[in-house]
Amino acid sequence: MLHLSASLWILLTVCWAQQTPLPTTHSPNQNRGIKFRLAGYPRKHNEGRVEVFYNQEWGTICDDDFTMENAHILCRHLGFTEATGWTHSAKYGKGVGRIWLDNVICSGSEKSITDCNSRGWGNSDCTHEEDAGVICKDERIPGFIEPNTIETEQRQVEEIRLRPAVSGAKNRLPVAEGILEVKHKDSWEQVCDAGWTVKNSRVVCGMLGFPSDKKLNKNFYKNVKKQVAVKRPPKVAFKPRRIKKQAAVKRPPKVALKPRSPPKQTPKQKEIKNNSRLYLERQKPAFRLHSVQCTGSEVHLSLCPMDFYKVNSSSTCDGSPVVVSCSMGHAISSSLLSNKKKKVTVQREETIRLKGGSRPGEGRVEILKNGQWGTVCDDRWDLQAASVVCRELGFGSAKEALTGARMGQGMGPIHMNEVRCTGLESSIWDCQYKNITEEDCKHTEDAAVKCNSPYMGYERTIRIVGGRTQFEGRVEVKLGASWGYLCSDGWTTKEAMVACRQLGLGYSLHAVTETWYWDASNVTQMVLSGVRCSGNEMSLQQCTHHGTVSCKNTGTRHAAGVICSETASDLVLHAALVQETAYIEDRPLHMLYCAAEENCLSSSARNANWPYGHRRLLRFSSQIHNNGRADFRPKAGRHSWVWHECHGHYHSMDIFTHYDLLTSNGTKVAEGHKASFCLEDSDCQELVSKRYECANFGEQGITVGCWDLYRHDIDCQWIDITDVKPGNYILQVVINPNYEVAESDFTNNAMKCNCKYDGHRIWIHNCHLGDAFSEEANKQFEQYRGQLNNQII
Repeated sequence: MLHLSASLWILLTVCWAQQTPLPTTHSPNQNRGIKFRLAGYPRKHNEGRVEVFYNQEWGTICDDDFTMENAHILCRHLGFTEATGWTHSAKYGKGVGRIWLDNVICSGSEKSITDCNSRGWGNSDCTHEEDAGVICKDERIPGFIEPNTIETEQRQVEEIRLRPAVSGAKNRLPVAEGILEVKHKDSWEQVCDAGWTVKNSRVVCGMLGFPSDKKLNKNFYKNVKKQVAVKRPPKVAFKPRRIKKQAAVKRPPKVALKPRSPPKQTPKQKEIKNNSRLYLERQKPAFRLHSVQCTGSEVHLSLCPMDFYKVNSSSTCDGSPVVVSCSMGHAISSSLLSNKKKKVTVQREETIRLKGGSRPGEGRVEILKNGQWGTVCDDRWDLQAASVVCRELGFGSAKEALTGARMGQGMGPIHMNEVRCTGLESSIWDCQYKNITEEDCKHTEDAAVKCNSPYMGYERTIRIVGGRTQFEGRVEVKLGASWGYLCSDGWTTKEAMVACRQLGLGYSLHAVTETWYWDASNVTQMVLSGVRCSGNEMSLQQCTHHGTVSCKNTGTRHAAGVICSETASDLVLHAALVQETAYIEDRPLHMLYCAAEENCLSSSARNANWPYGHRRLLRFSSQIHNNGRADFRPKAGRHSWVWHECHGHYHSMDIFTHYDLLTSNGTKVAEGHKASFCLEDSDCQELVSKRYECANFGEQGITVGCWDLYRHDIDCQWIDITDVKPGNYILQVVINPNYEVAESDFTNNAMKCNCKYDGHRIWIHNCHLGDAFSEEANKQFEQYRGQLNNQII
């Protein structure tokens, strides 16, 4: 049997088709064929860490100066037509051995990677944390052959599962305990438990989406195995005895039945009896792996040293198949509780969270420090650190450690840089890290993760049909054995978000309430109405709905539908600018006709003595950033935009922002209304180009990395406080308040400030986003002397 080292590789290895002479600086005995292969985890057959066989030794390539041109050439070496991408920072894990090439610069026309400029063979200042990888187009070069396949079979573990041992548990999800099986070709095979440790179990549980392993009741499985051994022989022995002497046949069963009587059966033994036999009885185990030796910090079983049973080998396992039990993380267990039980459970104090992800267990990493939420810089960010975050949040190990704000940019401070974890820490705060300075990192370098999450099977009970692509269609859910569509009354972006999440299709781009234009040839009955979601549910079945179907409009024309998208925008208000620019203006009525036409004044303005008198306005600037991964576009197409002659602009959204002045108990005393006129890119981050300019009926929107600035001196950029009495208040600004346009994160759409008004002057302070601070810090912001009775002190 062969030993599998931590630097895994696949059978795909290629002999250099045309032998290219190596540089003359090397001795003649080094002039040998060069081979290439893909390695690492987790990956597909056409992607991975690039490894080069040179001078009788496998090594890697450093990602310094790496480009798509390099990737194209390497993919052709590997037998693929071209590259579709490349990776840096050892995305597929760190290699071992030499780093053969560094600072490789290709033009793309070279026939060999050795024709490109580089520092020369073996001359590198990199570590294996900088190993480069490639993603090749899954299309083979015609006639390409692989003459130098090193092994006759693939030596890695791509997929694992737990098979429930008790037949009655086979339909329960998630599967947290069972026989460990690994996929080999088209079949599932088992792992021998000889030498199996809890460290191995921890790695397995992490891959399956569970934060840790759990102590296993081994006696349960041993007892059943003994019972299996006892039950079967009598069946074989009865037949010959029955032929020779029937009297002798009757006695042994009576004797044998006595010890099997169940006076002292344990609950587990009763479960065995009720659920028939264990699956162990039903088939002879086929073993694939043995002698697995994990340290517990690995994010994938393939990183652990292990041995494979050879094909057609006579070797057998002296033990039993491995059985693993995993502990359910709070992230998943809380979603399985009913609403009543959720209210009873004690809320955990959050010190770490994920933002901006569309699926459970993915998002930008944010941590709480000194009561304020901030991000983590991606310098040296790797799978070990990402896995610590994932397990701390109640998920398994990390599938991906994302860099470069791949889950959108955060706001506020960056708390950590150069995080270094072993993978065994219980919290990211236990890892080594550097404190951040403004020069070190920007939010364009925010770290993110994608965690392994337990398989819940939610996608089995939902489908979308009739659309032109897999991302759109009429929503149908499965209740019992029947499929049916949903009533679209009250169907909003929140419900559509849950539907897209359940389907695994990202975010909701549009919540569709009329689906007459989608194919209805497979019309089904309406099964749900009155669906109302908070937006955080895992499935539509977890949302509230009518007990019996009651819908104003029936038929598939008015069924609920969705258009999903892999990416979404994320609007965030620059809170500090509101505080810096706020002031009071007494504006004459004769200058407010246009504002009155657009309902930007309080209702009492209708009874004013126009054009005499004035209105008192609280004015401020608002700078709205798009920190997401998709441009923010108005929900309505330009054909339905409304032209306002008075101000000479188009409104692309009826309500874009709410401006409110509240008492401490939330009572609204004044409000402002802001439509999205001239929604455009006022300015952008470095290297980001403006795309939207609303002049001359231009396109409206906000590009990723850009912001739209509504200056304090623009009409309607205010709250009419003419009727407000002196006191202490809360200024609240909410962007996209009706959720008309999908965003990856709605929790950061609200901003609050403390506001003190004495009848002549106003003080705005402590402006902050609604989710920027801990609950304790928010209470301090929003409560101070005099606020409760709303009087000046």
